[in-house]
Amino acid sequence: MRAVVQRVSRARVTVNGAVSGEIPHGLMILLGVGREDTPAVAAALAEKAANLRIFEDDRRLSGYDVGGADE
Repeated sequence: MRAVVQRVSRARVTVNGAVSGEIPHGLMILLGVGREDTPAVAAALAEKAANLRIFEDDRRLSGYDVGGADE
């Protein structure tokens, strides 16, 4: 499993012209999944992404620190 993580001020996913999801600010993750990847690998990657300290502040906040949503 591979991921590209980018901090965004907003992001939106559209499918066939219809919005299927959007966020005001947070992390946009482009994810590549292989046949050998398991739910445990996905959970570990999600935890790692949520704990990245990339939000602006003197302390460099994580997704958890800024109130990221689990959706």
